[in-house]
Amino acid sequence: MSEVKKHKAGFVSIVGKPNVGKSTLMNELVGERLSIITSKAQTTRHRIMGIMSTDDYQIVYSDTPGIINPKYELHESMMNFVDNSLQDADVILFVTDIFEQFKEKDALIKLEKTNVPIIVIINKIDLAKQDDVLNKVNYWQEKLNPKVIMPVSALHGFNVPVILDEILNLLPEHEAFYDKEELTDKPMRFFISEIIREKIFLHYKEEVPYSCEVIVESYKNEKDIVKIRAVIMVERESQKGIIIGKGGSKLKHVGADSRKEMEKFLQKKVFLETFVKVDPDWRKNDKSLKMFGYKQD
Repeated sequence: MSEVKKHKAGFVSIVGKPNVGKSTLMNELVGERLSIITSKAQTTRHRIMGIMSTDDYQIVYSDTPGIINPKYELHESMMNFVDNSLQDADVILFVTDIFEQFKEKDALIKLEKTNVPIIVIINKIDLAKQDDVLNKVNYWQEKLNPKVIMPVSALHGFNVPVILDEILNLLPEHEAFYDKEELTDKPMRFFISEIIREKIFLHYKEEVPYSCEVIVESYKNEKDIVKIRAVIMVERESQKGIIIGKGGSKLKHVGADSRKEMEKFLQKKVFLETFVKVDPDWRKNDKSLKMFGYKQD
């Protein structure tokens, strides 16, 4: 008689410094574009779960903010998301990249406290020489003694399928944590606000995108169209002017690009209204951080 295959399920946390490709990797692993991606560091602010299910297993991936030394309350909340994901994890994917100069001390401090099995992912190897890759492999083997080290290119999907095999080897036997049809733990409004925030990162320079937060005030899913009203919060009146642009031109571009992305995501026509409001120093304000979902009561 053939042995009954046991179901596996568990939480896999994707952690690392900013801008090493964590979000690209999770999107590739899940097969859906759940996390926003830009070339700017600290784009991801929340813990975003992507759920991958088959008859035999369920993997709950967590994309997390890049590990930094917190400068103010928003950063502290972001690092709490990282810490919580490490506490929940059955497997940790520690993502570094070929350009990292071994300055991950703050990341290592977090990883050295855990007994959870670690897979080290060395990303962006499509931009590296073989010797550079070997040097990185040797360094991480000595530094962390992980279960496995995998050189990958998340952008090009190279070696990403092999990560799945390694994760499944380490996952415990367990029933599914979520309905098999679920793709994420986040509501639709969250992804709508993230799409707008991504376009802000792409359209504006320097500090302005980091000072912005987006709230979806209303989301009406009608028969032929989704009607969305969103507010972009900034910290200063001067930033409001920058976001709106001369005659509203900049805000129109952000709105148009966001709407196109939303229509692709929702597979439906979208009517989008965007407004800009000032919430002074919201990144340091407990009440605002709670309202934006960064802190619990």
